[in-house]
Amino acid sequence: MILKKYCFFLFVFLVFQNIEAQKKEGKRIDSVKTEKLKEVIISSLHIDNNLLNTPASIGILSKKDLLQNNTTDITTVINTIPGVFMQSSNFTTTRISIRGIGARTTYGTNKIRAFYGSIPLTSGNSETVIDDIDLENLNQIEIIKGPLSSVYGAGLGGAILISPQLSKNGNQSAGISSVFGSFGLLKNSLNFGLDEKSGSLNISYHNLKTDGWRENSAYKREGITLAGELFRKKNSKLTYFSNYTYLKAFIPSSINKNAFENNPESGAPTWVASKGYKEYKSTLGGLAYDFSINENLKNSTSVFINYKDSNEPRPFDILRQYTFATGARTQFSGNFKIGKIKNNFITGIEYFTDAYKGNTFQNLYQQNNGLGSLQGNQLTETGQKRHFYNIFSQLRTLLSEQFEIQAGLNYNKTNFSLDNYNETSKQKYSYDGIFSPQLSLLFKPNSQQTLYFSVSRGFSLPATEETLTTEGTINTSIKPENGYNFEVGGKFYFFNKKLYTEIAIYRMEIKDLLVAKRVGDDQYVGLNAGKTFHQGAEITLNHNWQMNRFLSLNSYLSGSLGNYEFKDFVDSGNDYSGNKLTGVAPQKINIGVTLNTNFGAYFSADYQFVGEIQMNDANTAYSDSYTILNLKTGYRFEILQGLTSHFAVGVNNVTNEKYASLILPNAVPTGNSAPRYYYPGLPVNYYGTVSLNYLF
Repeated sequence: MILKKYCFFLFVFLVFQNIEAQKKEGKRIDSVKTEKLKEVIISSLHIDNNLLNTPASIGILSKKDLLQNNTTDITTVINTIPGVFMQSSNFTTTRISIRGIGARTTYGTNKIRAFYGSIPLTSGNSETVIDDIDLENLNQIEIIKGPLSSVYGAGLGGAILISPQLSKNGNQSAGISSVFGSFGLLKNSLNFGLDEKSGSLNISYHNLKTDGWRENSAYKREGITLAGELFRKKNSKLTYFSNYTYLKAFIPSSINKNAFENNPESGAPTWVASKGYKEYKSTLGGLAYDFSINENLKNSTSVFINYKDSNEPRPFDILRQYTFATGARTQFSGNFKIGKIKNNFITGIEYFTDAYKGNTFQNLYQQNNGLGSLQGNQLTETGQKRHFYNIFSQLRTLLSEQFEIQAGLNYNKTNFSLDNYNETSKQKYSYDGIFSPQLSLLFKPNSQQTLYFSVSRGFSLPATEETLTTEGTINTSIKPENGYNFEVGGKFYFFNKKLYTEIAIYRMEIKDLLVAKRVGDDQYVGLNAGKTFHQGAEITLNHNWQMNRFLSLNSYLSGSLGNYEFKDFVDSGNDYSGNKLTGVAPQKINIGVTLNTNFGAYFSADYQFVGEIQMNDANTAYSDSYTILNLKTGYRFEILQGLTSHFAVGVNNVTNEKYASLILPNAVPTGNSAPRYYYPGLPVNYYGTVSLNYLF
């Protein structure tokens, strides 16, 4: 009892000290800086770094947004962006689709390009993984919806730009944080930052683990990230990035409808018996040198490496994969005048090469006395090298203070070779060069409102398995998917920049639709089977309200309504034309509020609605719509000068909704069992966070 009283009086004392410190020093906790919405600054890869002046639909996740939940799962925050749908199970099995593009991908994410700083995260196999990097090491994420820029190359659905955390405060800082929660969740993080006149350093380490709530779903990830700047001068700097990740995640896999409804904690029987898992080591690193040639011309040149060594024991085999990618990118940007007309430009070239080697082995788990996977004889061995280059340019012409035009062009040339070691043969193949034009018009009636129209062409290269025949040779008849996107939108500030509104309406038709046809346990062949039609509307609202001198309210609403369907699609003699597109929710709504106090305490609530999802091309099976409610409360305060702390607790899926967090599109029955479409989402779960940060 005495201890409880002591803790209570200590808490009151700390709150009082925090209030007094704010009165004396005029400081405020970041969470209450809500009088006005700041204009959003976006990546320097764009021709204009102001979101308001960019004729494209770009979803922005700030540092504050990324840390809004429990800092362990990026899915929750990604899904607050309208038109973007991220499905996830057990952290490591994820899929991101943008406006329905990529929704039918069997596993993983493709048809989207992603960058960490200037380092591509998208492999030569067209696969994108963004959740290796710890959320606390990110400064901002931008998601470009649709092929609305010519500078990112092959990204039919769009592009994801991730900005690493760099020290910018002119001081030294150190921090430690822990997250703990249901199902054995535990994450520990350490970071140190240094910023001086000539350079900066930011180094961090994290260790994340969970026991999982389903059978065979334990997860462990640890990583270290290093980023900063060197040789910083007035007109030049060298930026460096590196990240190392080790991951081991057991895979419960998908289950059928009966198991989903009655025993969602279960895993697929063969995956549980074999104790299937995915394990890999991933290393990426890069250097970027920026310098000003003169006041009208700048250059940014970067080089990178990306290595991944993975091992995946599965019930039907054991897959070993090695990938090593290197590349370089140089980009010139500047401005010039033609008479009185101002012009900005970007032009450059990107080169990428990726070497892949894959081996499969027998999995003798049934002969291993219940101990799980056991490697047997080698079954296959293949290798693929893929090379491509993008030549890109974009021009922005300011015809007047109210009207501007942007035009861009990207040229891509891709070739690859295949080594089939069983056949002692080597094949080479290249796609025809692909031109991707882009044209945008922007009208700015005043300094706080813009309207735009854009038309652009995008394309998506086939993944490795989509380029192969059943015999393992290159299928030369496969073509990249491509399509034109038409979009009109507007961005508006109201009420003295306390309300920001963004609206976008789009229409896109995809030709030469790539279909991964399953021909074995883990063997797919690709074919161009028709067309899909994508159209929809998206809205974003962000509002700040200073209720009184003590309380303020931040709120947001994002919604998307889409019509995604097969326009002309015949597969294995079945005509699915007119059916709804598989794997994507046509309706999605997110609402969130955060109530802040001037002494550091806050409360937040996030609500998500996801409509029903068609699970097969025939539209004979679909998942039910669902709603998720998450709550969080916390307290930020200053213990001593320069030493701040943050405590928070939260609960996710408050109503214990039963839902599928990931759908396996077009799952096929095995033997007498029903198709395994469902990856069950987490039931109600709780977490707490505590952190200390010191500014030297």
